[in-house]
Amino acid sequence: MSERTDRLSVFKTYKLYVGGKFPRSESGRVYEVTDAKGTNWLANAPLSSRKDGRDAVVAARKAFGGWSGATAYNRGQILYRVAEMLEGRREQYVREVAEAEGLGRSKAGAVVDAAIDRWVWYAGWTDKIGQVVGGANPVAGPFFNLSTPEPTGVVAVVAPQESSFLGLVSVIAPVIASGNTAVVVASERCPLPALSLGEVLATSDLPGGVVNILSGKAAEIAPSLAAHQDVNGIDLTGAGPDLAKELEIAAADNLKRVRRPQPVEDFTADPGTDRLTTFLETKTVWHPTGSLGASGSSY
Repeated sequence: MSERTDRLSVFKTYKLYVGGKFPRSESGRVYEVTDAKGTNWLANAPLSSRKDGRDAVVAARKAFGGWSGATAYNRGQILYRVAEMLEGRREQYVREVAEAEGLGRSKAGAVVDAAIDRWVWYAGWTDKIGQVVGGANPVAGPFFNLSTPEPTGVVAVVAPQESSFLGLVSVIAPVIASGNTAVVVASERCPLPALSLGEVLATSDLPGGVVNILSGKAAEIAPSLAAHQDVNGIDLTGAGPDLAKELEIAAADNLKRVRRPQPVEDFTADPGTDRLTTFLETKTVWHPTGSLGASGSSY
């Protein structure tokens, strides 16, 4: 068969990822996404509305019970499966990151590899973080005193604006590795790697609603998430100083946990366990040791 030269390319339609599905914005709006230089058109991305944000919170809350109730080992298996799928689509992400961040192919490849490795790293922590931050506490009395970490709940995440993939993975993975569910506001300027991540999550055994990805203007979407009474925490990593202040004030209304943006965020550095513990609560249980036999010896 002779090769056709008049074939029209099939352009990709990027959509939101909410509740395990791929809806368009309820507003019907889109905006143009260009390369790092702002000269070449790449795609039209959905311009999410506050209603899209509320729908994402509903999906995240619905998924929270099942995800937080799953065993830590099972969560780790699912997150590792996500890394496998990312590895299989490495070339796509190299292209998207190169276009979004203005990097050469070699540097973009290094960024994508680091992001996949970061995901694997967090997958390995799911069944270990409880042993690091929990444990038996010494008390003056005949009691067992045990502290265990529990997920906070639904966490809104304002993703980094410049680090379109490594930064994105670095803020999403620890939130869900610790048993929370997430509503993510992707980078406004370079949302395509985030929207493509939704396609990977949908085919990686991750239950629908555990991660929900919105694209658009953080200044429009994030305030309603910060004020939402069913959101338990918010990560302001990608918010500018003025927006971060506004969101932190709104988050205080129902005492959300807030992670403030850092002046300089180096996503290539060793992440440590800081982000894993940001959205964890500590539950402490007291239980009498009891006694054995007439001697009253305790165990």
